[in-house]
Amino acid sequence: MADETFKYVILGGGVAAGYAAREFVKQGLNPGELAIISKEAVAPYERPALSKAYLFPESPARLPGFHVCVGSGGERLLPDWYKEKGIELILSTEIVEADLPAKRLRSAHGKIYNYQTLIIATGSTVIKLSDFGVQGADAKNIFYLREIDDADQLVEAIKAKENGKVVVVGGGYIGLELGAALRINNFDVSMVYPEPWCMPRLFTPEIAAFYEGYYAQKGITIIKGTVAVGFTVDTNGEVKEVKLKDGRVLEADIVVVGVGARPLTNLFKGQIVEEKGGIKTDEFFKTSVPDVYAVGDVATFPLKLYNELRRVEHVDHSRKSAEQAVKAIKASEEGKAIEEYDYLPYFYSRSFDLSWQFYGDNVGDAVLFGDNSPDSATHKFGSYWIKDGKVVGAFLESGSPEENKAIAKVARIQPSVENSDLLLKEGISFASKV
Repeated sequence: MADETFKYVILGGGVAAGYAAREFVKQGLNPGELAIISKEAVAPYERPALSKAYLFPESPARLPGFHVCVGSGGERLLPDWYKEKGIELILSTEIVEADLPAKRLRSAHGKIYNYQTLIIATGSTVIKLSDFGVQGADAKNIFYLREIDDADQLVEAIKAKENGKVVVVGGGYIGLELGAALRINNFDVSMVYPEPWCMPRLFTPEIAAFYEGYYAQKGITIIKGTVAVGFTVDTNGEVKEVKLKDGRVLEADIVVVGVGARPLTNLFKGQIVEEKGGIKTDEFFKTSVPDVYAVGDVATFPLKLYNELRRVEHVDHSRKSAEQAVKAIKASEEGKAIEEYDYLPYFYSRSFDLSWQFYGDNVGDAVLFGDNSPDSATHKFGSYWIKDGKVVGAFLESGSPEENKAIAKVARIQPSVENSDLLLKEGISFASKV
């Protein structure tokens, strides 16, 4: 089995890999210089589709429809695109050893890949209930969602258990989006999470109250302040019941778990400087090892806006960090300089007929504006966060494209505000005037 050698290797085949490949082509790439090594069997795709349109009962999203870079309004990069550009797509290949000083990767099949420059884009892996030793967590019909194979298995279960009962474990991004998708598929849905309200890392209690009320109106049962501690299985090994810590037992034909993810950095332990759970980089995504860059979920980078190191798990940062790393690699080769990465944190979600966006930082005092009643006809409401007399973050539900741009601008320029009553009174129009 002959070794293969490339000028550039991107390790990981997710969103970041696709956007990095596009940027390499934009910056100038010779055929045969770049390889993407991915354990998935398909070319890079827009991962957020999996918890949204992929599960729709009518006109569901399917590949090749959501290959990168359609998520940001760009050209869709089909597998043939990589071939045309002379980029080697090495799929269904798991790397089990990375020797950074030797600039060498080894696959599970023993094949060696040599590189001059490496971009680590390994992303995250889901945290499983079995990691906590939960009894029965290896039963059939307990699903996690990270890759397209996971989504395909869940789609098959949805067909097999038509109109059945689903228990969603977790009240974050994945829990809320999958809870909605399964309800749209006409399942009886219960959501269970230990926190006092949903999405606690971002939502205030007032914001969460809207979504919990709205989901309840859609027929979703929300159970807060407890966790799944075990599962009952039938003779086929399929889950039948979810046992909760508070003693309740819920019937279940399907269980979907979304309790977080952890960055995939194991291959590089002891070879590279890590911080805050990720691989430490500079503003160009260079790591402590020469010619090694890290992007997306695995990178802990300087967040210039807040003068601190941070790790961000979101598709927007995956796209932008990948592009920045490639620009930095090319600039370094040409002896040129590029601007530092100056990222504005951004999160969004869509479920049912709702759609929210958030920019900036959710620290300091939150000021809610608009009508956050689940019965509201428009569903339009939002929140600003004020710290040290400045607006540092903004959230908006059901905003227009112009309004969403306005809250992004507010979070970026951080206008001073003497009185929070002004924000309460003006609401979204405050952002529109900045």
